[in-house]
Amino acid sequence: MSRTLAEWLAYQERVNVHTIELGLDRVREVWQRMGAPAPAKQVITVGGTNGKGSTVALLEAMLTAAGLRVGAFTSPHLLEYNERVRIDGANADDAALVASFERIEAAREDTPNSSVPLTYFEFGTLAALDLFARTGVDVAVLEVGLGGRLDAVNIIDADVAVITTVDLDHMDWLGPDRDSIGREKAGIARAGRPAIVGELDPPTGLLDALAARGARVERAGIDFGVERHEDGWRWRHRDGSAMELPDPALAAPVQYANAAAAIAALHALDLGTLTPSAFFAAVSAGLHEVRVPARLQSLGGEPPVIVDVGHNPQAARALAEWLDAQPPARVHAVYGALADKDVAGVIGALGTRIGHWHLAGLDRATPRGMAVAALAAILQQTLPQAPFDTHADVAAALAAARAAAQPDERILAFGSFFVASAVLAERIG
Repeated sequence: MSRTLAEWLAYQERVNVHTIELGLDRVREVWQRMGAPAPAKQVITVGGTNGKGSTVALLEAMLTAAGLRVGAFTSPHLLEYNERVRIDGANADDAALVASFERIEAAREDTPNSSVPLTYFEFGTLAALDLFARTGVDVAVLEVGLGGRLDAVNIIDADVAVITTVDLDHMDWLGPDRDSIGREKAGIARAGRPAIVGELDPPTGLLDALAARGARVERAGIDFGVERHEDGWRWRHRDGSAMELPDPALAAPVQYANAAAAIAALHALDLGTLTPSAFFAAVSAGLHEVRVPARLQSLGGEPPVIVDVGHNPQAARALAEWLDAQPPARVHAVYGALADKDVAGVIGALGTRIGHWHLAGLDRATPRGMAVAALAAILQQTLPQAPFDTHADVAAALAAARAAAQPDERILAFGSFFVASAVLAERIG
């Protein structure tokens, strides 16, 4: 009897005792048993600490506007698993995912005594590759889940690799500093192929590792750049290419850097007969049409609610920059965190921009979640004068923020995909 999608996902959580198990041997073995078809005519892989999801969305929108068929793989999801695999702008349906999982399981159990214990993420990665290959998309845009060198996505040789940013996150897995983390993220690049570095000040470890791999490095601020002005912005390349462009539809100043890196990736990709004018039109349309949930997404209302998945100090600095650019208004933060995150760094980056903290425990949502008492203790140690209240979950914290905030104030819900998911679910519930 065939499993439903929900049953498959529950099963995948039991197959491997490890939630995260880095390494390519297991997932590559299953992919080879499945015939290892090319997932698309061309592949762009997107890694980095922050900005991956936005950059994938920008690439997807621009490529679609160019008339190409696009497959996009991202993680994690916010409301439903199907969000992780998109083909021609639509989420994969349950039936397609179930059929793919059945093929993966058959390959995983291919011969007696040779079952391969895939993780939940590895099942999803293989399903995306399988569905893209069967659909015949022109370009696959693959978001790296964790790190790069040993992430399941890295079984595919990308035509262009994008590394958005490098900062301190997942340090138990990737290393204690930016150099170590950068070396891991450089692993998605391939010799002789473009590697786009979207950060103005990348760590030496990243650049050294890219050079050692023989990648054709293109750096923001050196090989391509952004010039902002009142009527939009200008993207330029060292080869003399330049475009006057509309502002990205995505909020936050950091989206200009993400957009610049996405354009550089497309500029480096062989798009065949696409003329310069058609390229410009596709980029412009993509900037206008791009949408990605929970990246400074405004849900409206009085007071307005803004939701963001930012969960590490670098993301918090980007939030702070966005708040500084907004009209003055007292901010109520709905904040929850996973236990392995640098909570003090996040709180410190936002500092007194937050008028009141409504803290939410995430320990009921996930085993990795931080209990609200621990979260409150870090807030008190980091910002001793900060006013706050505590709540068992995100729904309670959001309700308290709405009750406390005046119509001319602002509610910012952030700190984790679990926070964003709960806020968005409450909105549609």
